[in-house]
Amino acid sequence: MLRKTSRIIITVFIAAVLTWGTAFADKSPKIKIASVGWTGVTIKTELAVAVLDSIGYDAQNLTMSVPITYMALSKGDVDFFLGNWMPTMANIANKYFENGSVIQYTANMPGAKYTLAVPSFCMAQGLKDFKDIVKFGDELDWRIYGIEAGNDGNQVIQSMIDKNMFGLGKFKLVASSEMAMLAQVQSFAQQNKPIVFLGWAPHSMNERIDMSYLTGSTSETFGGDDGTATVWTNTRKGFDKDMPNVATFLKNFTFPIAMINQIMTSLHTQKGLSPRDAGLLWLKQHPDTYRGWLKNVTATDGKPAAPVFAIALENVGE
Repeated sequence: MLRKTSRIIITVFIAAVLTWGTAFADKSPKIKIASVGWTGVTIKTELAVAVLDSIGYDAQNLTMSVPITYMALSKGDVDFFLGNWMPTMANIANKYFENGSVIQYTANMPGAKYTLAVPSFCMAQGLKDFKDIVKFGDELDWRIYGIEAGNDGNQVIQSMIDKNMFGLGKFKLVASSEMAMLAQVQSFAQQNKPIVFLGWAPHSMNERIDMSYLTGSTSETFGGDDGTATVWTNTRKGFDKDMPNVATFLKNFTFPIAMINQIMTSLHTQKGLSPRDAGLLWLKQHPDTYRGWLKNVTATDGKPAAPVFAIALENVGE
């Protein structure tokens, strides 16, 4: 009887140790970040993951479409999103802002641009403004090129077609990935064939392609200021109260246009470089940026976050 009791006690003890060990190993607070696969948003998201992981969190980059992103935020399935381009995402995002299920938390990149563009030689031919597109319908094969299905820019283009805005009723939207669209643009540009496509800045396309942005955008399309945009950080409802330390980080987590342009250029010129490594190499050369991001932010063990992240950066590029 004594031996049986001893075996039971030992078994219970081992089970308790294993359970405690598993719980202890899984103590890092989890953070789920929505991303949409665009180069700029991917860079921002990967940098957020790298910073948060280094200071004790378990951050995940979850790629999904724009509509699914807002559904996930509204249900609390993801914590935040760094790619809310406004005003063009208003038709998708505003209903969630209005019902309070998604919070437009802070502007992370003002001074961006998102509108229709053409190879620059088209401007000399007279394709300069939205109202000029229809005049070139035959040369354009009655097509406007967008990115992935469900994207806000695509929705704006489709709305312009459906409502026959600027006489575009005969046009067709061609949806594809960012990479496929840009490959098509480069191919057409090399042949001096006109093409109208979704363009934005910051992005390396502005250096890789001799391109120009069309004028004539309206408040119903890409905004009344010829596509000038602000990119916002959105969070799920209550995130700032659930994770105030990370919320402080997000308030600080802003991006100069020049920074993203430089990182994108390095991605294009250095083959095999990942968005995360390209961003981290840039931060290693510009420590004041991450120090600003981590002002008044702590690691999960209570230590100041900036020195902890600095240590994690030491081996990048070595």
